[in-house]
Amino acid sequence: MSLIYNEEQRMLLDTAQEFFAERSPVSALRALRDGGNAQGFETALWNEMTELGWTAIPFPESLGGLEFGYKGMGAVFEAAGRQLSASPLLSSIVLCGSILEQGGSEAQQNEWLSALIAGSKRLALAVDEGARHNPEQISLSATRTDNGFELNGDKVMVVDGLGSDGWIVAARTLESPASATVKASATGKEGISLFIVPAGTQGVCVTRQSLIDSRNTARLSLKQVELAPDCLIGELDQGKALLDAALDRGRVCIAAELQGACEQLFQTTLDYLRTRVQFDAPIGSFQALQHRAAWAFVELELARSSLMAALHAIDSNDEQAPQLVSLAKWKVGQMADRISNEAVQMHGGIGVTDELDVGLYFKRIRVLQALLGDSDYHLSRAAPTVDAA
Repeated sequence: MSLIYNEEQRMLLDTAQEFFAERSPVSALRALRDGGNAQGFETALWNEMTELGWTAIPFPESLGGLEFGYKGMGAVFEAAGRQLSASPLLSSIVLCGSILEQGGSEAQQNEWLSALIAGSKRLALAVDEGARHNPEQISLSATRTDNGFELNGDKVMVVDGLGSDGWIVAARTLESPASATVKASATGKEGISLFIVPAGTQGVCVTRQSLIDSRNTARLSLKQVELAPDCLIGELDQGKALLDAALDRGRVCIAAELQGACEQLFQTTLDYLRTRVQFDAPIGSFQALQHRAAWAFVELELARSSLMAALHAIDSNDEQAPQLVSLAKWKVGQMADRISNEAVQMHGGIGVTDELDVGLYFKRIRVLQALLGDSDYHLSRAAPTVDAA
């Protein structure tokens, strides 16, 4: 197992860092936030990313992809994290694209996956229904009708859900005997199915859900939504495996973005320690602060090792990939606590003002830590015998 990028992946990382630094620096995020951009990203930037081929990175050549693997995708997310660059790469390509790649019919792949790779359409994944991530807590129902299915229920924390061309919705279907046992509690692995809900479908209501990172996040309400049978992805009641695989790919990419954001924030803090003068000396010369910076550096390196192991596990289809992904999401999340807290404290009072970019990194980091499972969730998933509390 290699815990570093190979030469080609390193070249992609360098290219992505240069691209985001030039085309989507932190100032671009400020402009999107201050302008109230509901889409949450620049269309021109997304088109350029598509032209660079980044939307094709994880998919096989037979489906129009580059087959470059998730280490390659991780490099792009890491570079995006350094600049807080916003795009629908996670929602449309990693999450929804993965589901269509693994379980979509040929017709669904031709209509949707090809369009996602080309950047002409976007999809968003609607899974969570509560304040905390739990892909087994699903009460949104899909009932078979004479014409297909009827969906009823609500979703929250739908990343890039506003303005998308459709959504992949996780619903509870209750046709198998096993799934019927979870009807009352709406909890469990059985009886979960995935559906494509095109934008404009009658009965779908999309509203903005404001989070501290000023990104595109939506609430999705479905009331008597009628879908044709061909909107079902894969087999009825058998969507949990597809969903889990896609979520793990999303989680490792979130961890990569977190890693990039924390490394940039750490570098910003080091620069401040070298330039901020107190008592006629740079504060970085104070031994107490040097110890804290050294500890933060060690945490960054340990987190990177877990991240690279998880990316490798995804690419090699390792049976331990779910545990390694959760380990990475947990470890990177724990590291992010230290890096972000130290950054704010070492900058002093100015660290929490909007004048510096530190606050923007802090807010994005907090959202990424919770997205698709916080530390408690992933600790219990990676080591279920350990008390997360």
